[in-house]
Amino acid sequence: MENFDLCSPAFIRELMERFNISFRHEFGQNFLINGAIPKKIAAASVGGSGGCVLEIGPGIGTMTRELSRLADTVAAVEIDRSLIPVLEYTLSDCENVTVINNDIMKCDIDALTRDVFCGREYHVCANLPYYITTPIIMKLLEEGGERLRSVTIMIQTEVAARITAAPGTSEYGSITASVAYFGTAKRLFTVSPGSFLPAPKVTSTVVRIDIYRPDERPVKPRDEKVMFRVISAAFGQRRKTLPNALSAGFPALSKSDASDLLASLGYDPRVRGEALGTADFAKIADEIVNRGEANG
Repeated sequence: MENFDLCSPAFIRELMERFNISFRHEFGQNFLINGAIPKKIAAASVGGSGGCVLEIGPGIGTMTRELSRLADTVAAVEIDRSLIPVLEYTLSDCENVTVINNDIMKCDIDALTRDVFCGREYHVCANLPYYITTPIIMKLLEEGGERLRSVTIMIQTEVAARITAAPGTSEYGSITASVAYFGTAKRLFTVSPGSFLPAPKVTSTVVRIDIYRPDERPVKPRDEKVMFRVISAAFGQRRKTLPNALSAGFPALSKSDASDLLASLGYDPRVRGEALGTADFAKIADEIVNRGEANG
């Protein structure tokens, strides 16, 4: 591989001048200038196992080059058309990398990875824009397919705290319970604003989510969509007790019926959503389905 120093501020500015590009704030672009970080993230994502990696937002290819050293195949999806010529240049010697100019939110992830990776299992690695972190995470988990094995992401530290929070804590919310259904999330390390150009106003944290195989999920609701409706309702208005929240999320369920339903399952009707885990939400969802009250 060529000796590109993609973490050098001077080289980044040289690239930007050569290809007539600028930082795109609408895409949350912040390029890494601390060379140790992409190496750590790539190792956390791939380890020594090789395999296939879907990278979201390669930017100028800093992380991509590290991934290409460790993985058998890398597919890098970049939304910014102006960066495609840059990536063709910086990744010209990375024969195991395929660059795709597309918006990951508009991609059929299962179909894309099935095609590029020839049906093999894969990992996701991404430095996610802060403004769209949660939608991308949920799209990956919901549409990544049964071949998705892990998601390693660099995100805003506050979001990382929510994803990895425990029930009953102030950070615990709908994203926590939803992620826990698909896998186990762990915070790995933090990344300071000074590691980026331009420097963001927040600290970042790298999180790895190890994905359960569908038949190994510890929580198995009768209807996933109903369970996610329960989770969404439970955290829609955090100050409401769960019966009030459920009746708002399920119009066919009165507050009285919701209280009776929770009591029949052994829950205090005064309970709030943040006190419950994913298994509890699945249990409640199953009872809503049993009672035929999910269609309201």
